[in-house]
Amino acid sequence: MALDVINFVDTIQTMDNFIDKIRPPKEMRPQLDISYKIDKQSIILFEIRPNWRDAKLKMESGIAKATFVKSDKVWKIYWMRADLKWHLYKPKAVVGDLSVFLKIVEEDKHSCFWG
Repeated sequence: MALDVINFVDTIQTMDNFIDKIRPPKEMRPQLDISYKIDKQSIILFEIRPNWRDAKLKMESGIAKATFVKSDKVWKIYWMRADLKWHLYKPKAVVGDLSVFLKIVEEDKHSCFWG
């Protein structure tokens, strides 16, 4: 089930503001950009870079994921490990607000999201 309509609008506004704040300068974006997508109950932050074999093709690499658990009204936080699978972010696996998730990703105290 997808996010509720009211939550969806708030989520888009929150995410757009965050992305605007952290995106690289315009002149760098052909080489590195940051974006997000909403997939059902999850928000996925990812990098966009040219493919190393063919620069005309773009690659997306996962940075962080938050999945909303409607029954508990919490967000579960995940990070992409070297095995290219999402793993629960154990230092702080669950938060009550999307803005807390974004703060954790931005601070990246354990170097899990940004390397």
